[in-house]
Amino acid sequence: MRYTSGRSGTAANTDFQELEKLVNQQPTPDRAAAKLAKLLKVQRTEVALLRVQDGLLKFIYPAELRAAGAIPLSSNAVAARTVTTRTSLLSNTFARINHVRHFESIRLEDDSESEAAKPAPIQKLISVPVQRAKDEPVLGVIQISRKGLNVRLAGPDFTNDDELQLTELAATLIAQMEFMQLRTAAQAAAAK
Repeated sequence: MRYTSGRSGTAANTDFQELEKLVNQQPTPDRAAAKLAKLLKVQRTEVALLRVQDGLLKFIYPAELRAAGAIPLSSNAVAARTVTTRTSLLSNTFARINHVRHFESIRLEDDSESEAAKPAPIQKLISVPVQRAKDEPVLGVIQISRKGLNVRLAGPDFTNDDELQLTELAATLIAQMEFMQLRTAAQAAAAK
């Protein structure tokens, strides 16, 4: 399935193919996030990649959130529920949902707002599990958001097709990327 997100099929397929090429190039989370942002027409600061590690979800992108803390899988956070239920979430009214806003308050390097302004809140969100197949463990979560001072300023609504595309990308491409694989210290040493 090649998704077009309302764009010409050729442009969307080219973006998808660029992401496919990244798998063999051992991409960084930054490069993968940039391709996801381009494909889904969001800002890089609206992409989050999280990996399951030791009963927690840890941010691997954006870098500023790595040191901001981790999300226990036992929590009620959307990302944790995405892992435990193995299901995706699409919400175009996310700002109305009661959720932890801690990570939204952290200024990201690419934020285009003035230094004095607080980061814009997430208004719309897609959260999908990263796993190779339904019967395999969930490796992490991809969250794509649209931020803004209100829902109208955040941009267009996400569609079911956006969610399907992201789910496909999570399974076929992102789950294959080395940064999503959790390695033990022994495995990392053996790879050197």
